[in-house]
Amino acid sequence: MSVGIRDVARAAGVSTATVSRALGKGPVSEALREQVQAAVRATGYRPNLSARRLRSQATQTIGLIVADIRNPFFTAVSRSVEDAAFQAGMRVILCNTDEDPEREAMYLRLMQEERVTGVIFAPTRATAQGLKAGDLDFPAVFIDRAGPPGSYDAVVLDNAAAAAALVDHLAEQGFRRIGGLFGSTSSTAQERRAGYEAAMARHGLAPAARACLPNAAAAEAEAARWLSGEARPEALILSNGLMLMGAVRAARGLSLPVPGGLALAGFDNEPWTELVEPGLTVIEQPVAEIGAEAMSLLFERIRTPDQPVRKVVLSGRPVLRSSSRRG
Repeated sequence: MSVGIRDVARAAGVSTATVSRALGKGPVSEALREQVQAAVRATGYRPNLSARRLRSQATQTIGLIVADIRNPFFTAVSRSVEDAAFQAGMRVILCNTDEDPEREAMYLRLMQEERVTGVIFAPTRATAQGLKAGDLDFPAVFIDRAGPPGSYDAVVLDNAAAAAALVDHLAEQGFRRIGGLFGSTSSTAQERRAGYEAAMARHGLAPAARACLPNAAAAEAEAARWLSGEARPEALILSNGLMLMGAVRAARGLSLPVPGGLALAGFDNEPWTELVEPGLTVIEQPVAEIGAEAMSLLFERIRTPDQPVRKVVLSGRPVLRSSSRRG
């Protein structure tokens, strides 16, 4: 049989209102508060957190909505956000959308129902462009992908500069037919494609860009088709770590040696990119800083709701390995 607040009140010899004040932050003496706590221990009472949440506008809970938790980038950022939330005494609800706008909408409704304190969100391009300032009923910070100017705080990489750095490196190595395979769902991939195309033009090279879903299987299939054709690139840039993994599989399936048959470069300095042979050239993203900055912006937004919208742009670091060096 469940134990209720009336049972606690009966055991403590006080009213249910006094129990509620003693278990919350109401005005009761320390002696009376200890009397109620003793009754709680004696009866085994457990507060109904769901009911308490319905009565409170602040749940001390952060929502974290990411595009693909299988992507090591989002795994690392999620850990950084959770660490910062834990230090602040807050809990985290983690949701995975698989780059699906319908799932994004569902989870945003869930965040509203749960009365979260705020949300950190990596939206698809379609959702980000459709959200105007004030559309969400809670403070929100976008990560990895920004919305329209002035809409929501965001922490992003300088994606155009990072992609251009990869083009510059490959061009310096003497590669001329440099292809780019980019994700099709996010503003991040769009920015990286723009940086790639601008850098190609600066080097007097003809850009050759394609797009696919930003996962390993889709990238493997698209890269295999591209590399099987007559006008295949001699170097390929991939716009995230999962897509880079797919390109490695495609090259191996076609028996193309790297870098002799195909040079590769991409994003996200995960352990596997160093351990494969040859090691892969990548842009290392400051994942810990992204998560920490997002939490900092969110706390600032909670404290000062009317402050101007901020966009924090961080730099990536090129990690040059053998996959992109001409022998």
